[in-house]
Amino acid sequence: MQRIVIFASGSGSNAENMITYFKHTQTAIVTQVFCNSKKARVFDRCKRLEVPCTHFTRADFTETNTVLDAVVAQADWVVLAGFLWKIPEKLIAAFPHKIINIHPALLPKYGGKGMYGMHVHQAVKDNKETETGITIHLVNEHYDDGAILFQATTVVLPADTSDAIAAKIHVLEQTHFPRVVEETFQKTAIDG
Repeated sequence: MQRIVIFASGSGSNAENMITYFKHTQTAIVTQVFCNSKKARVFDRCKRLEVPCTHFTRADFTETNTVLDAVVAQADWVVLAGFLWKIPEKLIAAFPHKIINIHPALLPKYGGKGMYGMHVHQAVKDNKETETGITIHLVNEHYDDGAILFQATTVVLPADTSDAIAAKIHVLEQTHFPRVVEETFQKTAIDG
């Protein structure tokens, strides 16, 4: 059984979906959630789901090995679920090709530093895109640049607001993210 550590920064809906999905499989278990925002709603979700959730600082993440050591002790894979900080190279080196992120756009469009959440959805609307979607990808040393594992699309209508686009993306995330993570574990085991 694979062990997953999740990094989250916000409400935790993708983290909750991942935890719940794997509670009903023999494939993996979420052992810990780490969050860089003390006020994030993910803490409440994790408490309800009985999964430990730990706050950490930027110094814990980048200047010391506090987070790295904790993750290495508890994880085979790292999943980013709405996590906004760039992943330090030491964590990437510890989990080569084993850090998975979800991005609320069809990369390479609307990726990079500062392109997250409503910033992405507003950019999609402002540029009058006719479709958008999600990209699930491996993490490397650059924002939103790792190998793409999966993409799913949705139509953007001229009348769609950025909130309407966000709602469509949320459906795609909830539908596909845990399944693609599980398939990645299985594929890696076969190719391994």
